[in-house]
Amino acid sequence: MKVGFSTDTGNVRLINQDSLFVSNFHDSFPLFIVADGMGGHNAGEVASKLAVKKVEEIFKEKYTTFSKIEDVEETIKNSVMEANNYICEQSRLDSNLFGMGTTLTLGFLFKNIFIIGHVGDSRAYIIHNSSIKQLTEDHSLVRKLVSEGRITETEAENHPQKNIITRAVGTDNNIEVDIIEIQVSTGDIIFICSDGLTNMVKKDKLFEIFTNTEDIQIACDECVRLAKANGGYDNITVIGIRF
Repeated sequence: MKVGFSTDTGNVRLINQDSLFVSNFHDSFPLFIVADGMGGHNAGEVASKLAVKKVEEIFKEKYTTFSKIEDVEETIKNSVMEANNYICEQSRLDSNLFGMGTTLTLGFLFKNIFIIGHVGDSRAYIIHNSSIKQLTEDHSLVRKLVSEGRITETEAENHPQKNIITRAVGTDNNIEVDIIEIQVSTGDIIFICSDGLTNMVKKDKLFEIFTNTEDIQIACDECVRLAKANGGYDNITVIGIRF
């Protein structure tokens, strides 16, 4: 397994409210997290960092005890719930952090199954057998409008309310986490990213970058470079994993 990652403030924002986690020992502790914070001043940055730290802490406590997929799923749900509770608590205690929240998309490799926990509109994709597939579903107003048939996919791409998300960590006492499982094999690539990448670079171009670049770190760097070249209106974060 080869891993690369890159994050950048972009061309417009003053601070980077995205956070990520990649273990230095990803073969023995294969946990990967992307969080895209929201909130005034630096509150979004605080929310995303708190979420990533809490999930990391809980996985470090539990991962050596995993014996089946259900153990991983339970830890994903519990860690996201703990992160949600902690962010809500900090938001109540500090008026400067009131209303903060974050997306959270994480993945853990258990044997040959990549298990994803997902809240918000950051995304996970897989490249397999010369095709690319989005594994997560955006928890956003625009995605809801598309699913209800009220707008088309084409209209969704440039919809003025594209940035409104319907589910986030830290904004409500109750949290629902999507769990996605995907079997991976040699040659597959999974990448997790914030919407600062996917809003600036089309899926087909991301597929081209990852499949035509042997070094996964260079591929991640190129994704960020292109997102900035295309406008870079938001923070940009990507983690790439080649199996």
